[in-house]
Amino acid sequence: MSSRCGKWILAGLLGVASMAGGQDARADRVGDLCDVVGVRDNQLIGYGVVSGLNGTGDDVSAPFATQSLLAFMKRMGVHIDAAQFRLRNVAAVVVTATLPPFARSGGRIDVTISSIGNAKSLEGGVLLETRLYGADQHVYAVAQGPVVVGGYGAKGASGSSVQRNITTTARVPAGALVERTVPMRMADRGVVTLSLREPDFTTAMRVSQAINAAIGEGAASPVDGGAVAVTAPARFRGRPVDLIAALQDIEVSPAQPARVVINERTGTIIAGGDVRIAPVAIAHGGLTIVIREQSEVVQPNPLAQGETAKVAQSDVEARPDAEGPTVTYLRGAASLADVAEALSALGVTPRDLASILQAMRTAGALRARVEVQ
Repeated sequence: MSSRCGKWILAGLLGVASMAGGQDARADRVGDLCDVVGVRDNQLIGYGVVSGLNGTGDDVSAPFATQSLLAFMKRMGVHIDAAQFRLRNVAAVVVTATLPPFARSGGRIDVTISSIGNAKSLEGGVLLETRLYGADQHVYAVAQGPVVVGGYGAKGASGSSVQRNITTTARVPAGALVERTVPMRMADRGVVTLSLREPDFTTAMRVSQAINAAIGEGAASPVDGGAVAVTAPARFRGRPVDLIAALQDIEVSPAQPARVVINERTGTIIAGGDVRIAPVAIAHGGLTIVIREQSEVVQPNPLAQGETAKVAQSDVEARPDAEGPTVTYLRGAASLADVAEALSALGVTPRDLASILQAMRTAGALRARVEVQ
């Protein structure tokens, strides 16, 4: 990416952010900013077998597949010698699922399966009955059904092959039946605790003030930067669902952290609306390294008993860029628009800008946290 192209990209990204930052901040719902403590998902896991594969399953080098199939057949009342198995149509898998809050017995949830042996593909397979356990080792769901693979693979007789995406991981949509309900404790002695998804002291205070203004003064108080405790008013006593529904619809303007996120792989730069810079001078110079590779044929002496050889010749040259180093002075910026104009004046690529922003943060000139992904 050229220096000029990087300049345009940076100016465009920060310019869009500055226009967004210039508008009035839109209030967000408390339900989008906070979670209710005690209302949560639960992870489930189990071990199962996928059958019906077209020669793409585990082989004899995966002994747990044999043991699993023997145990399954024995449970079905069929006794068979392990030496008679041909395992290429069977694969041992780990089955995982997420049990959402308030899931009732008889409900259905999606499951994800992944091979733990040396199966090549799970395409066309069927997951046999698999028990899914929670952290307490109790069965909360039972999974079974045809698997759906998000890819494909094909191989010819000559050995050439083609594959798209991963074929050893699949899903069974609505493939698990919920067998046990997990109780949710939404309110503890009439107090509902809201947990902020992005902890911030200012946001916690604003959430508390908005709740007090909506349902009654003194109902909410911030516990710390990550939680707000709400005591149910008299009209909501014994009605936690109504209280939480009322709380979720309250609008709050959250605090915006001063943050710059840089993705060096894609050259993406995102700056928050509260980014500020102090006066700073930046020297930015480049070094160009040129490596030339060429081959030279060496002939032996006519009287010598040698052989013609090819010798690689490498020419490595390091030189400063033609434009030479530049020194840019950035005045203090009071708004994101000023930051966009000042940084785009450097004319550097996003990859170089990552190092410059980190150096500015270390020097104390950038009033934001820099995150490099």
